[in-house]
Amino acid sequence: MRWARWIILLLIALFIGSFLHYTLPGRDIVRITGTEIIRADLSGWNRMFYAQSDTGNETGVNRDLRLINTTQPDGQVAVYRNEDTGFGWPPYFKLDSSDLHAEATDLTSTSANPQWVVVTHYGWRFRALSIYPNAVSLRAVDSPDVSLFPWLNLVILAALAAVLFVLWRLWERFEDRVIDPIVDWVLVRWAKLRDRVAGR
Repeated sequence: MRWARWIILLLIALFIGSFLHYTLPGRDIVRITGTEIIRADLSGWNRMFYAQSDTGNETGVNRDLRLINTTQPDGQVAVYRNEDTGFGWPPYFKLDSSDLHAEATDLTSTSANPQWVVVTHYGWRFRALSIYPNAVSLRAVDSPDVSLFPWLNLVILAALAAVLFVLWRLWERFEDRVIDPIVDWVLVRWAKLRDRVAGR
């Protein structure tokens, strides 16, 4: 029975870890090679990985999708989508995808004269389902060797750990004050009932 408990706890931890990995902001240093707008058909398989349609536009099965094409310092390519998150989830409150598209176009450079850019994003790249991470902001940097420390992620994780600790302490107090007395009362009644049935 103990292994079943560990499997359940492991699955819960895996789900929470995946959720945080997808939602928390990540930052990549890249060189923007171009921007484009494609017509995307969102199906049941990949729809949940896309944010809502741009704020002010009607949602639909297919829509225009802004993409930012980039190259990483090691030569690998990376593609980011650029769409509003609005006031939904995750709560980035991004309402400026058109402006970000103009910024990305302005920061486009060649390998001969590279302009390195920090792309803040969330989400995953999954080629089989045509899923792209969503770019939230862009910032030009001098070189690809800039050190990036995830301060915001640490603050969010610390706040989440504090909330979980408070909930755990509240549960312990609830258990001590409510559940344990009820369990003790039931066990005492059960013991008395057994004694009465046994004729003691």
